[in-house]
Amino acid sequence: MVLVDIIMLPKTYHGALSDPNWKLAMEEEYGALIANQTWDLMPPPPHANIVSVKWLYCHKFNADGSLARYKARWVVRGFSQQQSLDYDETFIPVVKPAIIRMVLSLAVSNDWPIHQLDVKNTFLHGTLSETVYCQQPPSFVDPAHPD
Repeated sequence: MVLVDIIMLPKTYHGALSDPNWKLAMEEEYGALIANQTWDLMPPPPHANIVSVKWLYCHKFNADGSLARYKARWVVRGFSQQQSLDYDETFIPVVKPAIIRMVLSLAVSNDWPIHQLDVKNTFLHGTLSETVYCQQPPSFVDPAHPD
């Protein structure tokens, strides 16, 4: 088994941006969010609840324990929702079950061993009927539309 001396996980996005590996992971996550047209930028109405966001970081490993990649994920903090306003609404990105079935079918038909299934990016497939206002990802704010 090969183990890599891994740099500790960043505590802040400022710290992550100072390391080229974490910065690249953040750029990949942001690029996927943009490519999937995850949001529309618009100014919130007065008194809108703006849900806060956060960058999360983790290491992904190969089956032998070696470092596969650095993973940054931009998440919306659901705990900042407000009772009687949007507290009962749930927003979670999910992978389509058909995709998982396809990957498993390919593995079985090609006699590939499966140790784990790691989804690089997941997105909500469909359109929300509710309007959710949240912050832009820190350090990736559109300068033409900062609000």
